[in-house]
Amino acid sequence: MSTDTISQTSTNTQQRQQPELNFWQIFNMCFGFLGIQFGFALQNANVSRIFQTLGAEIDEIPILWIAAPLTGLIVQPIIGYLSDNTWNGLGRRRPYFLIGAICTTLALFVMPHSPTLWIAAGMLWIMDASINIAMEPFRAFVGDNLPKSQRTKGYAMQSFFIGIGAVVASALPYILTNYFDVANTAPAGEIADSVRYAFYFGGAVLFLAVGWTIVSSKEYSPEEISAFHAHEQTAKQEDRIDETRSRTATQYKTAALVWMTIGAIFTGLVYGLGWDKQLFILSIGIFAFGPLQLYCAKVLAGVKGKKRDSLGMVFNVVDDLFHMPKAMHQLAIVQFFSWFALFAMWIYTTSAVTSYHYGSSDVVSQAYNDGADWVGMLFASYNGFAALAAVMIPFLAKAVGIKFTHTINLTLGGLGLISFYFIKDPQMLWIPMIGVGIAWASILSVPYAMLSGILPPKKMGVFMGIFNFFIVIPQLLAASVLGVILNGLFDGEPIFALITGGVFMIIAGIAVLFVDLPSSQA
Repeated sequence: MSTDTISQTSTNTQQRQQPELNFWQIFNMCFGFLGIQFGFALQNANVSRIFQTLGAEIDEIPILWIAAPLTGLIVQPIIGYLSDNTWNGLGRRRPYFLIGAICTTLALFVMPHSPTLWIAAGMLWIMDASINIAMEPFRAFVGDNLPKSQRTKGYAMQSFFIGIGAVVASALPYILTNYFDVANTAPAGEIADSVRYAFYFGGAVLFLAVGWTIVSSKEYSPEEISAFHAHEQTAKQEDRIDETRSRTATQYKTAALVWMTIGAIFTGLVYGLGWDKQLFILSIGIFAFGPLQLYCAKVLAGVKGKKRDSLGMVFNVVDDLFHMPKAMHQLAIVQFFSWFALFAMWIYTTSAVTSYHYGSSDVVSQAYNDGADWVGMLFASYNGFAALAAVMIPFLAKAVGIKFTHTINLTLGGLGLISFYFIKDPQMLWIPMIGVGIAWASILSVPYAMLSGILPPKKMGVFMGIFNFFIVIPQLLAASVLGVILNGLFDGEPIFALITGGVFMIIAGIAVLFVDLPSSQA
């Protein structure tokens, strides 16, 4: 596009509001999430099964899962920053959709052929990083392409496709076994054919669905987006963020010390280290990274306004992390408890249902594999309920407000997880999945609709990536402590991980009520 064309486009755009998109335009831009969720759902429903098949003990599963959230912690803010600053022939966000889709498809083809436990853990790392490359820009894509009045609808449409994709993907091993006579058992140390074929099919669907969004959607240029939001006093939004920025070395050193302390404790929990060794790790962190942190603090303390953009990705991402808008801090608490609960459900439902409801933890037994297949159906059911709930969430938000909507939905999800303990018949476990599905649809849409209304458009990608920290950190914590808690307090019974998750989800619902949103959103 020539300079004259961009200038003319920008001038014309300043004379009108950002146009609303019709149903099919929103449909096309969100359709790729169906494919992404195919990969995500296959991972969630089957990776614990793969780990156990390759020899993992139940209390080792959380640590093996640690690769998934850790890659999100690293990848999402980087991709967010890069996509904010990308504009080429394919667009702003779509280049990352394409790269992520190719890498995830290849990972899905390779994962079920893992010969050993640690290769499977490494493939989970690669697969989750690839999913994150494709997934993160989709959140900002809605914020870019839709006016504020349509964003709840846009994120709800994403939730709908997430639900539909996950229904089919989660149920695939069960369907292949019960309708196509594909074996769901295999010799010790080998992954069942039903799981392998499900991963092949999922990889193909993911690539085709994301490809459809790439070819059927358009993107606005950075100049157009700036013009669309000129009337929204975007500069004032950024000024409010700048007001929270204190450019002192002391503040940055304090933040660094807090993060390194958390890292030392986390490392100790993972590897079972004593407090003396944790303090040693902390000391290394302070002496190794202290000078770098002081340098960053000095540079950031002396740079203001647009000059910050010239410092590069690392400085800007770190700076934005420590100076998020107030409502984003409050939503971070909601996300922490919500995603701790979800991670507990994903990594422990298979072991909980097979041991508590089917009475077997023997991975080569028919009872265990029947139970694992049924977990796939349960995951399919909660995603199906999520797809239905996604249709209703915009109407409920309009009726009772977006915050109270999220509180109701999270509470229903928490009660659903707790009820696993009280329902003895595994065939009836679809009932609590109604509440879990409603909560899942809400978690995937409502926080992002809240957040997109308080962020400056030119930083939508990086802040969405930073927001992912508060999805990842609770997952890292859950991976670190859930095994210890279960062994120490509950004699290793995984059903209590689901109860813990239910309690945390209810706490998240209460925390939503304390989020300070503009009156137009609340």
